[in-house]
Amino acid sequence: MTPADSPSRVHFDPGVLDASAFYRILNSVVVPRPIAWVCTRSAEGVHNLAPHSFYTVSCVDPPVVQFTSVGRKDSLRNAEATGEFTINLAPEPLIEQVNATATDFPPDHSEAEHTGVRLEPSDLIGTMRVAQSPVALECTLHAALRLGDSTVVFGRVLRISVWESAVRDGRPRVEQLRPLARLGGNEWTTIGAVSEIRRISYRRWSEDPSVGERIRGDGS
Repeated sequence: MTPADSPSRVHFDPGVLDASAFYRILNSVVVPRPIAWVCTRSAEGVHNLAPHSFYTVSCVDPPVVQFTSVGRKDSLRNAEATGEFTINLAPEPLIEQVNATATDFPPDHSEAEHTGVRLEPSDLIGTMRVAQSPVALECTLHAALRLGDSTVVFGRVLRISVWESAVRDGRPRVEQLRPLARLGGNEWTTIGAVSEIRRISYRRWSEDPSVGERIRGDGS
C-alpha cells in the first residue's frame, strides 16, 4: 500500500509500450550515463569512432569494462574482427565532435576524418586512440554477449593513459577530465558540482548514535 503522503506515480511497462517508446523512458531515468567514445579498426584498416552511452566497469581484477552496441554497429563488428579497441573519455570541449561521430556514416568512412578529430597510435594495440581526449583505455576483446537486439562488448583493459596535466596526487582528477554524460532524448550534461563524502563504517554507525540521527533527520 502506498503511504498517503507519497507522491503519485506514472507507470511505464515494457509489455504495454513498444520497444522504442520504452527505450526512451529507460534512457530518461538511467542518468547520467558516461560515454565510451569507442575507436575501432576494421579488417580493412579503416578506423571507426562512435559514442556509446551504455558504458561501465564490469570487473576490477582482471580489469574489464563494457559498452553496449544497440544493434550490430561498426564498433561491434570491428571489435569482433580485430579483437581490440580503445575507449576514450568524451571531454566537454569536444561535445560537437562527439555528437557528430554518432552520424551513420558508411563502414568504409572514418568518422574521425569527417569530424576533424585527431587520432594517434596507441601504446600496446594497433587501434588508434583520440589524441584530444585526456583518457584512453586500450582494450582487447574479452567477450561479446548478445542480449535481444543488443550486444554487450567486454574489453580487457591493458593500459589506461591519462594526460599528465589531469593527474594529481597519483590519480586522474575529474575537474581536469571534464567528462560529458548523456541524459534522456537529446540531452547532455557535464559534471557540475562535485561533492566528496566518505563511506560510514558499521562500527562508527553502531558506536555513535548521532550518525544515524543526522542522516534520518528525525532527531530521535
